[in-house]
Amino acid sequence: MSGRGLILGIESSCDETAASVVERGARTLSSVVASQIPTHARYGGVVPELASREHLRAIVPVVRAALAQAGITLADLDAIAVTSGPGLAGALLVGITYAKALAFAQNIPLIAINHLEGHIHAVLLNERESTPGASATGGPGLVSETWETSEANSPAEGSPRPSPEPALALVVSGGHTHIYLARPAHGSWSYSLIGRTLDDAAGEAYDKVAKLLGLPYPGGPWIDALARYGNPQAVPFAFSQIKPKLHLAGKAPRTKGAKTSPIASLNPHFLFSFSGIKTAVLRYVELHDLRPEAHARAARFFPRKSTHAEQALDLAACHPERAQRVEGPAFPLSAAAQTLGAPSFPQPLAERMGNLSSQPASTFPKPPKTKEEALALCPQPTLDLIASFQHAVVGDLMKKTFAAAEALGARRILITGGVSANRELRARFTTEAARRGIHILFPTLSLSTDNAAMIATAAWPRFLSGDFAGPDLSADPSLALGR
Repeated sequence: MSGRGLILGIESSCDETAASVVERGARTLSSVVASQIPTHARYGGVVPELASREHLRAIVPVVRAALAQAGITLADLDAIAVTSGPGLAGALLVGITYAKALAFAQNIPLIAINHLEGHIHAVLLNERESTPGASATGGPGLVSETWETSEANSPAEGSPRPSPEPALALVVSGGHTHIYLARPAHGSWSYSLIGRTLDDAAGEAYDKVAKLLGLPYPGGPWIDALARYGNPQAVPFAFSQIKPKLHLAGKAPRTKGAKTSPIASLNPHFLFSFSGIKTAVLRYVELHDLRPEAHARAARFFPRKSTHAEQALDLAACHPERAQRVEGPAFPLSAAAQTLGAPSFPQPLAERMGNLSSQPASTFPKPPKTKEEALALCPQPTLDLIASFQHAVVGDLMKKTFAAAEALGARRILITGGVSANRELRARFTTEAARRGIHILFPTLSLSTDNAAMIATAAWPRFLSGDFAGPDLSADPSLALGR
């Protein structure tokens, strides 16, 4: 042990293997992330079995790189923190098993961290690092954190005791859409669940809509980039008010979202549902004959082996003049489909997978940066659809987050998680918060997505209070935060 308060964080809850060394919860010495996007992109989403395999390959070199970047060795660490849930069971187990082995070998404490709590602490870390003189033991900080030392309230010497002003935290990502009331108390933090999604998370809706429109995975950056060139008022998407189900008699509905947190006692005005707008986009695509266009666009990014009918449809959409040369029935073409460029014809499956497995992430397609690039990918009606979808989702997030802040009297809002990197979301939340006189904070883009610095930061208060994990620590894929 170095006595410097060095904590190694390990994150492996989904499709990114990450390790970071953070000093006293306030200074990042290293942060290394190994992304699995090239592995999962061909499937349009994360494949749990492949994620676990890639974590096994990456965990050792990622941790070694984090230690080297920080200029320390394992002997210098004071504790190891690891994500214990929620997430994919197999992926979590890789990080937990390795963290337990390291902690046992070095005879240092092991700290289990909830992934959602980590995202909230990403904002705290960013605030401390961006404020001159701020730290976890002295100086200004987030949520009016006037750090003080108090023997009566601190379980360890020098433990910080923040002032009691709470903050409202919106955690919005591919797997979660939750609203929490975060309260600093006795040198640590407590969380009360205020609202959550009943079904799909906001980021999940982004990915599914992107896949439906033939855009690459992850879909969030693509939709955000393309939405700038569309009319957000073109398609009138709307969210209906969620009402309690009388026949459930106060019990939680049988949805996948209800398994991870109690919702029966939550205010319906703070509940989200994104499955409906995903279905609305699907219906719009069908009614406006946009499927040929989407198939052709998907073939441009990731050619695949397909049925004879699908090949004929893709070829017809991209080469109208050759549509009748394809054996089989003719396919009607939309005007939008005829505006697309010509992609290469689908490769054999074995050849395609061989190419992808060795293709570095840097060579994968990038979201457009100009209107010309956007129009080359999508005709204007599709850009309008994308812009309308994003405008509606961000609007719903804003409506319920600010309603919760008003109801609870919260004057500070933390927006975190992968979707918090969305440009429109940041701009609209910031404008509305300024209008209401509410202080709003976001993490940096690198801290918005999954990383290990947020895990090591969240572990610091637990380290001070001696809240350590036992040798029986295991993965909890449905781990809840707050009650």
